[in-house]
Amino acid sequence: MYLADEAWPDLDTYFAEESLAIVPLGSTEQHGPHLPEGTDHLIAEAFAREAADRTGYLCTPTINIGVSPHHRQFHGTMWADAPAFRNYVESLTRNLTYHGIDRVVYVNAHGGNVVHLREVGRRLRDSGDAYAIEWMWDESIPDLVKEVFSQPGPHGGPKETAMLQHLTDLVHDDRLEEARDGGLVDWENHPDAVRHGSRTFYDAIDNTANGVLGDQTDATAEKGERLFEAATEQLVELCEWLADREFETLLPRDHV
Repeated sequence: MYLADEAWPDLDTYFAEESLAIVPLGSTEQHGPHLPEGTDHLIAEAFAREAADRTGYLCTPTINIGVSPHHRQFHGTMWADAPAFRNYVESLTRNLTYHGIDRVVYVNAHGGNVVHLREVGRRLRDSGDAYAIEWMWDESIPDLVKEVFSQPGPHGGPKETAMLQHLTDLVHDDRLEEARDGGLVDWENHPDAVRHGSRTFYDAIDNTANGVLGDQTDATAEKGERLFEAATEQLVELCEWLADREFETLLPRDHV
């Protein structure tokens, strides 16, 4: 069920009987010369809508702009300052609790949002209002990602490229070699990423001239479909697990 498609009287039964909502979040930021700036929020919404269709749980509209100042040097990147993002997501989630929702799955497809969604989840849990957890598709199927791609890359790499090839017609397939050759392929062994145990970079451009990592030429729509199905199964199982929990067991334990 997609909240924005429903008339308010038709949501009455859901809020009376169910307690879970799915909230997709992403970003609007550069993803190299081959992918659209909406890559992350397009992926997040696809997973959230598919999980909602399969389970019947409520899916909210997508939060399209996230914490992305580390991509700001590239044309068109938009971002929210971290405190504003956290406050916005918390406020939106409290809208849902007002209607009776007490557990939320943040379907997130942008790494820059992770720590902030965890902080929002802690605030909501500590106040006793809701149990909200963050989910990222590639982290739900790490072994499959490693099996499918030799150099997956954490941003604009073949896993996101394959996913967009499967979900949309927005990938510039004629630029995949350009993306690989102008970016950073072997991220894990990059000598300047960590110095003496410290991450010394702040922006994507510090490591990659065109903003992307990994070998994009390794992507296909067929691989994207395989990843999408496997991760969707994980998301569905997560939603079902969370919906089955007694709310009291999700709250903080008493002080010893």
